Amino acid sequence: MLETKMMYAMITGASKGIGKSMAIALARRKINLLLIARSADELSVLQSAIKNQYGVEVHILAIDLSHIEAPKAVLNWITANNYAINILINNAGYGLWGKFAELDLSAQLEMCQLNMTTVTSLCHLLLPILSTEKKAYILNVCSTAAYQAVPTLAIYSATKAFILSFTRALRFELKDGPVSVSCLSPGPVDTGFAHRAGLDAFNKMAEKFNMKPDDVAEIAIKGMFAGKSEIIPGFTNIISVYANRILPKGFIEKMAAGIYKT
Repeated sequence: MLETKMMYAMITGASKGIGKSMAIALARRKINLLLIARSADELSVLQSAIKNQYGVEVHILAIDLSHIEAPKAVLNWITANNYAINILINNAGYGLWGKFAELDLSAQLEMCQLNMTTVTSLCHLLLPILSTEKKAYILNVCSTAAYQAVPTLAIYSATKAFILSFTRALRFELKDGPVSVSCLSPGPVDTGFAHRAGLDAFNKMAEKFNMKPDDVAEIAIKGMFAGKSEIIPGFTNIISVYANRILPKGFIEKMAAGIYKT
């Protein structure tokens, strides 16, 4: 008898927020997991909880993906353990709020490394593995900020615009093969994103529009398996993205500057 290999979904930024919720959503579907994040403690807690509740295999790797050598270390971990992957979810990322000239340059470049280069590297390194499967998926987590320039979130929105464009182009290149490529663009979500970005003053207003990470994750996973190109959770976010496409850019930037003003 032929031995059936055990398949895994790999999620970066999996210890909290949308990444954690997507891990649980996949485990609920009896999909084994490779979870990656910086915090070994948080990953261990999540690993135990998922294994106990859903009975799936969960392996973890604690690593800072903002380091340039990290993607290759991830690949080495995968190949050394002979993990078979048919789902790659690039979720790790963060934002920094403030005027470009006033924010620390090294911190902004580190954000670029994580939000763009790490995603690009992981897609390139893991595509040979994903392409050997009968059906496989890449889900890159973007943001509604990708659809317009956002003053005081200038670099963050630019990194997400890169991910949106890259994902759509990659999807087209791979359309005749087994790998389906999708982009998830949530709006405000009830996670620690705003706090890390330095947007604590924005939290009260965001609460009116925040979605729960579990709801976003469920929409994301369903959209990924349905092969959607762009997944935008929430009616308000869909309307805002549509408005960004038809309204003058200067008007949109002025509105964004008013919302996120320092």
